[in-house]
Amino acid sequence: LTCQARLETPDFQLFKNGVAQKPVHLDLPAIKHQFLLTGDTQGRYRCRSGLSTGWTQLSKLLELTGPKSLPAPWLSMTPVSWITPGLNTTAVCRGGLRGVTFLLRREGDHEFLEVPEAQEDVEATFPVHQAGNYSCSYRTHGEGALSEPSTTVTIEELGPGPGSWPHSCLGLMVAKEFGQRMPKEWKAAPPPPVLMHGGESTQVLHPGNKVTLTCVAPLSGVDFQLRRGEKELLVPRSSTSPDRVFFHLNAVALGDGGHYTCRYQLHDNQNAWSRDSAPVELILSDETLPAPEFSPEQESGRALRL
Repeated sequence: LTCQARLETPDFQLFKNGVAQKPVHLDLPAIKHQFLLTGDTQGRYRCRSGLSTGWTQLSKLLELTGPKSLPAPWLSMTPVSWITPGLNTTAVCRGGLRGVTFLLRREGDHEFLEVPEAQEDVEATFPVHQAGNYSCSYRTHGEGALSEPSTTVTIEELGPGPGSWPHSCLGLMVAKEFGQRMPKEWKAAPPPPVLMHGGESTQVLHPGNKVTLTCVAPLSGVDFQLRRGEKELLVPRSSTSPDRVFFHLNAVALGDGGHYTCRYQLHDNQNAWSRDSAPVELILSDETLPAPEFSPEQESGRALRL
């Protein structure tokens, strides 16, 4: 419960069912204070704040009737919901109260990853190193009941690129020799980026036009590549944000038409390229009509007509 004062003060006090609770004295004056309720929270509450000569009048009455269980927090992953060598994935568990203890759990594990009381914030972060289904909860004090769990978030494990540890022959031999755990199922590649040209997937252009293709990845700190078919295109590029790049095609010619895609890779060059984006088709036209087709046509028993 939040007790809001009209002037900054270090002193706050809560009343439950007409009974004064222990006053709270803060180190620094504040305009409000949050009281954490534990155990049986049902009841009628009022609060007051300190004055230089005593206390303010009691606040308006607030009655709590339930629920008995704490509401579920919200779980998200940053920057993405997958793990791979060279990428630091973090789980963020966010609740609605300060000073609670957050706990992260992976499906199949018997223990929680516990974070001390988050006194200055309403969220906690956990490093994630294993794939699996994760959820988080919180409790208001050491022996308190857990809140409802958050919605489950699935973390996938993506493999390194060809020729890198542990995909190389040497890596596989060393892993086998020393009994290193190998992931049972590695995804082939990270999810695809998005390639755009003016928000359209097909464009009709004329020779000499300038074209800018925008490739957007689901995370920052990656290298981008533009391709037409299976060929990499080395063209001028620019960027205004670490999660995207602008490919500049200057003065396109008739031979530049076709399907363009982009992909990305982490900076360490040990990870597989992502899956290709959905293609953007560039159609080049010089506005000339195609030549007519000239062919003989003969009907049975009649003269040949051209």
